[in-house]
Amino acid sequence: MKKLKNYFLNLSLKKKWTLSASFIIFISFACICVVIYFALYTWLYNNEQNNALRTVDDLSSFFNSQEGSITIHEFQENAGLMKSIINQNQTVRIFNLDGYEVLRINNESPAAQINVSYDELVKTYVTKEKVEGKSVIAISRVVHIGQFHGYMQLIHPLKSFQSMMQYVMTAMLIAGLGAILLAGLVSSYLSKLLLKPLGDLRDSMQSVKEKGFEERINFTYQIDDEIGDLLKIYQLMIDELQVSFAKQQQFVSDASHELRTPIQAIEGHLSLIKRWGKSDPEIMEESLNTSIKEVQRMKKMIEELLDLARREDKDIEAIANIEKVLQSVKEELLIIYRDAEIQLNFIGDPKPVAITENALAQIARNIIENGIRYNDKNPIIQVQVNFLTENTFLTIKDNGIGISQNNIQKIFDRFFRVDDSREAVGGGTGLGLSITKMLADKYDIEMDVSSEIGEGTTFTLRFPN
Repeated sequence: MKKLKNYFLNLSLKKKWTLSASFIIFISFACICVVIYFALYTWLYNNEQNNALRTVDDLSSFFNSQEGSITIHEFQENAGLMKSIINQNQTVRIFNLDGYEVLRINNESPAAQINVSYDELVKTYVTKEKVEGKSVIAISRVVHIGQFHGYMQLIHPLKSFQSMMQYVMTAMLIAGLGAILLAGLVSSYLSKLLLKPLGDLRDSMQSVKEKGFEERINFTYQIDDEIGDLLKIYQLMIDELQVSFAKQQQFVSDASHELRTPIQAIEGHLSLIKRWGKSDPEIMEESLNTSIKEVQRMKKMIEELLDLARREDKDIEAIANIEKVLQSVKEELLIIYRDAEIQLNFIGDPKPVAITENALAQIARNIIENGIRYNDKNPIIQVQVNFLTENTFLTIKDNGIGISQNNIQKIFDRFFRVDDSREAVGGGTGLGLSITKMLADKYDIEMDVSSEIGEGTTFTLRFPN
């Protein structure tokens, strides 16, 4: 039994489905057939027994109506009774009380050996017997023919009944075999149809494993059921994995590309210190300052690359006090950029916005710092917050060098810098606005940018309340 179980468990899902469905249909069909067979058996047997009793009752009535003795000729004159006995292949015998046969009608079957009391014969004794290997219904009853007292025995053969039951059994077996075959074919077809998307899912996984995300299979199964839900979840999972994998590759590519320059600069200055710096304090001071500056730039770049690589879930319960955050960012930036002017203006009834304070500070800091750095005048940053009923608008406007219309859509790309900004104050990593866009998308913030060369740039952010 254990080997059979293990063999079944090791079969393919299609074969398991086919065998299980066929087995269940067969068992159900067999149970129905058994119930029908025994119900039909009982009904037909009772019908045979009632026919035999009806003949016995007719004979009893006929014999009791005779006042004297009866002859065979007189009995034969009752054509209806004789015809009923002959047509049913019944045999009737009359015995005296000592058990001697005195009359026989239609000699089709031998007598049945029945040992019963007189009281049981008075009540009519009905039994199923085997006579010469054949099943019969034997009915015995006391009979009175004028002055004669004895008992009558009717032998009712069950040959027709048994032939009918054998026919029913044969028909059920043939139907059962047909049901098994039909169940197997239908189950095989349905399993092939229903398991096809699972096969496609397996092939897609295998393809992704061997060839990567670009070679995955597009599913044609669009039905909204459990399998459809499974395929949708798989598609979403693969999309998430593809994005994560792409971000990891992008991180490695960005890090290797952008860190190469500062590392080479540090390496060059260290070589310079080793060669000349020991005897020249001025060279040593300059090289150390440059190296420290490059290390700080690498540190900031790595932190920003990690921010872009992370895919943390949105905090749906996050709220931020926008006035407090902007005031904090202003104080922080004015320490670094002493020549800059940052103006804050709040209009309307203050209300919190749905974003973490850290994310809001990072967005504001990146935009304001870009306006300060990429500026050929004394930086003036105008920050205005409009608290409306359904939305909160944050507008950040600078007087910097501006961005051409062709480049506005590119400013959120990693490491993108417009040509005019290359001569501006440096120190950036080219990742600030990429992080800003990522955070804005994460917290469903709509961001619009407008700019003119030499006039400055305006960022407008809409926060849903």
